[in-house]
Amino acid sequence: MARNLIPSEATVRAVKPGDPRSRLSDGDGLFLLLSAKGGSHAWRLDYRYQGKRNTLSLGTYPDTSLALARRKADAARKLLAEGFDPSRQRKIERQMAAKEREVAARQEQGLPAVGTFEAVAREWFAVRRDGWSKSYGDRVIGRLEADVFPYIGRVPAGDITGPQLLEVMRRIEARGVIETAHRALQDSGQVLRYAVATGHARWNPAGDLKDALRQPNPRHFPAIVEPKRLGELLRAMDNYTATPVVRAALKLAPMLLLRPGELRFAEWPEIDLDAALWSVPAARMKRELRQKVNGTPHLVPLPRQAIAVFRDLHALTGQGKMVFRGERHHDRAMSENTVNAALRAMGFSADEVTGHGFRATARTMLHERLGYSPDVIEAQLAHTVRDSLGRAYNRTEFVEQRREMLQTWADYLDQLRGGKEMPLRKRKRQAAHKCPEPTATLASSLYDDHGMYILCT
Repeated sequence: MARNLIPSEATVRAVKPGDPRSRLSDGDGLFLLLSAKGGSHAWRLDYRYQGKRNTLSLGTYPDTSLALARRKADAARKLLAEGFDPSRQRKIERQMAAKEREVAARQEQGLPAVGTFEAVAREWFAVRRDGWSKSYGDRVIGRLEADVFPYIGRVPAGDITGPQLLEVMRRIEARGVIETAHRALQDSGQVLRYAVATGHARWNPAGDLKDALRQPNPRHFPAIVEPKRLGELLRAMDNYTATPVVRAALKLAPMLLLRPGELRFAEWPEIDLDAALWSVPAARMKRELRQKVNGTPHLVPLPRQAIAVFRDLHALTGQGKMVFRGERHHDRAMSENTVNAALRAMGFSADEVTGHGFRATARTMLHERLGYSPDVIEAQLAHTVRDSLGRAYNRTEFVEQRREMLQTWADYLDQLRGGKEMPLRKRKRQAAHKCPEPTATLASSLYDDHGMYILCT
């Protein structure tokens, strides 16, 4: 096909506004599209690819001269000869250039490139963080930033292999924090699952690594479960010299089965002494964020001994909001270390008892010593207990059973405080309750209305 039909650059310069022609053809599809209003003329190349007609823009005149337009047209014709669509190739080149600019801009800002593990992880975190409490979210992103990003953060998520991820987890294991390694693997697995969902990866290697890590030794809060030793602790707490606020906290901590944070952040409007009931707001409970925002309060029936402690303390702190106010700042709660520091000062080591361990003490002794139903105890502990169908028990259930149980528990603590070790509470069958016929799958005991065992034989 004929080419170079435009005699020279002068022919192009000679075109004046109002020229009746619409184009100047240079042959073999290349032409100059003339602007009727005197604007810039545009170079175009008509071509056919896979039987379809297409037009490719090659720039405007005079920025793109006749010679340059011909070179661009020759390059496009070469791509066609090699089986490529010039328009498609241009789009790819523009996308690549845009990516390169984005990468450069993110590098200047200290940000990871799009599609890397760190970039995907931060996008995943932004999606999930609103469903978590701030403290939990901080722990998740903190683990990734400290233990994962430094090693694979800049690696494309789709290129991460199982051995590569395992090597990162081994580094954490080497520090002796086995549980942290498992949590970091769980976090990384969720990030990579998100990478698969968003098209940044084709598979998630984390699922194959769980058994490759050492298993952590389960750690429990130290707790006293021997009656005689518990009695010694209770007497030491009674004789401990401290402020009225600290003494009150020490008396209530073993009695009410609350977590330390749920106890020390108590506010007077939550406590109804006449009704002997404390409504701990859902926001202060250990729950998912959705349950913290929309959940019901945790109801704590108050035994007589607890009411006496609260009434005595009300004379001191009742004019403010905080029940266990700080010594210096009365608008704040006492320090989180106060109870544990007092236990250490009394001579009880951290390996023997902690403030949180009082929950385990009560959980064990209420069941083993006093015979109460685990369901009632778990309700008081505000644990999520599920039935055989996977439904979670409502934390406000068993209020009356828990009221009787906590009163019995407070009385039991008084007995131990006085040096009297009560015998195990007998679990007797009551005639008012009919036991079912025994089967291979039916439990051999029921509970009465107070959460006590009824043996079925």
